[in-house]
Amino acid sequence: MKVNSLNLEDKKIVIVEDDLPSVRYYETLLRNSGAGIKVFRNGKEFVDFISTGNDRVDLVFMDFLVPLVNGIECTRIFRRSGKNAPVIMVTGYASEQSRREAFLAGCNEYILKPILPEKIFSLLEKYLFESVSSHYLAG
Repeated sequence: MKVNSLNLEDKKIVIVEDDLPSVRYYETLLRNSGAGIKVFRNGKEFVDFISTGNDRVDLVFMDFLVPLVNGIECTRIFRRSGKNAPVIMVTGYASEQSRREAFLAGCNEYILKPILPEKIFSLLEKYLFESVSSHYLAG
């Protein structure tokens, strides 16, 4: 099963990532899923977005070292705002301390880069529960 066999038409996925190739990677993988995708290139943009309280969020891919407001603090602010959507912390730097901080801040997952398409798919399926296996049968 592939990422684009997920039916995410009513889902809002937020990507908080400053690395443009990583942003493009997520966008390419999610392009055909039907999900609404919102990208923030720094933590301050994400925090400003959260403070408006206007938009629903179903899942967040959060870079650990995103600039201006780091991923840990972004997650804390997100949780304090009452949001309970899953937060997937993605990082290229593995340490037990950063992993612990991520979970204490409220992250649901702590994933090391590079994150393979299959892993993204399994996380989307795990947290959004909308797998449509009949997609290929109908086509």
